[in-house]
Amino acid sequence: MVKAVFLDRDGVINANLERDGKPVAPSTMAEFRFLPGVAAAARRLKEAGFLLIVATNQPDVRNGITPKATMEAMHAEIRRQLPLEDIMVCLHNDADDCSCRKPKPGLLLQAAAKHGIDLASSWFVGDRWKDVHAGQAAGCRTIFVDYGYPQDQPANPDRTVKSLPEATEFILLRSVTR
Repeated sequence: MVKAVFLDRDGVINANLERDGKPVAPSTMAEFRFLPGVAAAARRLKEAGFLLIVATNQPDVRNGITPKATMEAMHAEIRRQLPLEDIMVCLHNDADDCSCRKPKPGLLLQAAAKHGIDLASSWFVGDRWKDVHAGQAAGCRTIFVDYGYPQDQPANPDRTVKSLPEATEFILLRSVTR
């Protein structure tokens, strides 16, 4: 069994946009940009022995906001710049009531089965309450990247930070002391 760091996509790897005071995913490649320090943080986690897996809800594809080809181009760029093992995607929206849409743990459970991941030794880093709750439901430790949006406050993450580089520092410190 191996350990992993699961990463949400929007708000952890790449910047969200803001509409009406709420974070939204980019829907075009022109809107897509990496957050500062993400590539270096990902390399450090990989060098420390973690598998890196993106676990992301992308309902905008199903809802007709983002073309699937655009999402795939974004994922190709993420794969090009980050040392990922996999990208797990839920394309459903809330009405579909699937098992893979966060806050349900389906994406993490699928990744664990596919890659032999020990979830209890793994982390989930996300910027929404749904990310933290999915990580907790799967048995991972969780880190919440807090942008101050009141609708996104989770219950009891293991740590609250402002960025993936800050989360990486905490994970690496905890890995050494365990």
